[in-house]
Amino acid sequence: AISQARRRLGPEPLKLLFERVALPCAQRGTQGAWLGRWRLMAIDGFVLDVPDTPVNDAEFGRSGGTRNPAPFPQVKIVGLGECGTHAIVAARMAPWRTDEGTLARDLVADFEPGMLVTADRGFYAYRLWEEAAATGADLLWRMPDGPHLPVVRPLKDGSYESFLLDPKVRGRRATQRHRGSARIEEPSGIPVRVVEYEVTNRDGKGEIFCLITTIMDPDEASSAELAAAYAERWEFESSLDEIKTHQRGRGGVLRSKSPDMIEQEIWALLLTHYAVRHLMCEAADQAEVDPDRLSFIRSLRVIRRQITDQAGFSPSSSRESS
Repeated sequence: AISQARRRLGPEPLKLLFERVALPCAQRGTQGAWLGRWRLMAIDGFVLDVPDTPVNDAEFGRSGGTRNPAPFPQVKIVGLGECGTHAIVAARMAPWRTDEGTLARDLVADFEPGMLVTADRGFYAYRLWEEAAATGADLLWRMPDGPHLPVVRPLKDGSYESFLLDPKVRGRRATQRHRGSARIEEPSGIPVRVVEYEVTNRDGKGEIFCLITTIMDPDEASSAELAAAYAERWEFESSLDEIKTHQRGRGGVLRSKSPDMIEQEIWALLLTHYAVRHLMCEAADQAEVDPDRLSFIRSLRVIRRQITDQAGFSPSSSRESS
């Protein structure tokens, strides 16, 4: 009966509910959620295994190819989350073969002025950066190896001004040079500020981080502050682990047998996680502590103990009495 009711409901009402209620919940006084005037946000992706049914397999596919396929079909999800509270406020989902950048491009519609959106190097693309910056949100993304970032002007905090060159322009310039054409003047591109620093891992080996940002003035945010803000992106990865591991319990695979029900189940997972995290943020604000000081697992257990009983009235009898 529950499965039949779920099928009648479909995924759209839960998707609409999530879009309406899942808003950034950090207040100005919420600790660890801000860099100056910017609300720290992050985008990242993850994959969920779904039951191995013919319709799920046809809709979502699975990684590994024909030679070494994964044991289950998989759904890819990219979300926009609030770093300080771990609250996921927007998400897009698609078959596993869909590129994360494609989902991120759709997610750009949820960027807003006043946000500082961080992203790992796997998300960088010239067009995606261009579209994301046009929303009015500020950006702080790690660059992949490869794109050359010329120094236009060094800045007092060790960062420097540079620009992003359209790949099409770069390709034409390389072709002309190969043909022996006269030297072309460096064309203008999208202005960015570059922050470079080295991080030493547990083995004592260093790794160079190259960040680009739309925040051009070091007086607004120094290179050290931006490096610390980028490190907060890992908080969003904790959010994903909370959903994949702790919230669902030991079951590693979703339960639904059809694509519509899979989508409905994922929206329900996101709604539940947001509700827990919103409650934790309120508790942290009241206690004047960083939300990171509160345990997600303990909070989840407390909430579960409070909702073990069934509803105290029947919706059908309520309608009859009215």
